[in-house]
Amino acid sequence: MSSMALSQISIYPVKSARGLDLEQARLVHRGLEYDRRWMLVDEKGRFLTQRQLSRMALIRPTLERDSLTLRAEGFTPLELPATLDDGPLRTVQVWEDQCVAVSAGADADKWLGNVLGQKIRLVYMPDECERQVDETYARPGDITSFSDGFPLLLISEASLQDLNARLELPVPMRRFRPNLVISGCKPYAEDDWQRIRIGDIEFEVVKPCSRCIIPTIDTETGLRNPDQEPLRTLATYRRRDNKVYFGQNLIHRGTGLLKIGDPLEIIA
Repeated sequence: MSSMALSQISIYPVKSARGLDLEQARLVHRGLEYDRRWMLVDEKGRFLTQRQLSRMALIRPTLERDSLTLRAEGFTPLELPATLDDGPLRTVQVWEDQCVAVSAGADADKWLGNVLGQKIRLVYMPDECERQVDETYARPGDITSFSDGFPLLLISEASLQDLNARLELPVPMRRFRPNLVISGCKPYAEDDWQRIRIGDIEFEVVKPCSRCIIPTIDTETGLRNPDQEPLRTLATYRRRDNKVYFGQNLIHRGTGLLKIGDPLEIIA
């Protein structure tokens, strides 16, 4: 087997909008810096994703040093601060978790409402909010931002290549929204890892990722595949306990800088 290495790093500044591919990223206590600190909610504060609004796939973020810009075709870009720790607070909900968040304001809400065609609220998770990861898989003090449940998702290139060999129309890795992509291993090798090191940072591989409908959404059009691909094919060989699994959730046991090309070592 060839040497394994980190081949892609992606963050998602706004939960369920498009991601950003980076050459390097800083891993902080709650995950990759800037990853899923912003989130869309409905008027009751309940989180919204591509599951309800597939057009979220068309919202494109870019990050500068102090600013986040959101773009959508046919609309003037929306400029936001990269971080927002001051402002009106509200309680929002991600799955069963209640979190304190800062409201982005009426201009941001209006822009997103126009893009997505319904009333939207945009919120930011401030540093004071520490959302505990499910202690079934984590230690007390392990936190994440507005991710579905874990700070990091890893998939290997070989796993996607194996899936695409089974599909009539291949799909890109971005459909599965990983943070870390690994080269140099066999398909689904990540299923057997328990503890790994990437560069100088150790990670626990804590739970397979069960997939929802989001991978069926074309990131170029915002439309769902009527044949439910690639989930339909994945279900033929990756189904267990009535769920379809692809990728592995990680919890990091250190902080620091991750760079494309960092070697991966299996510890256990």
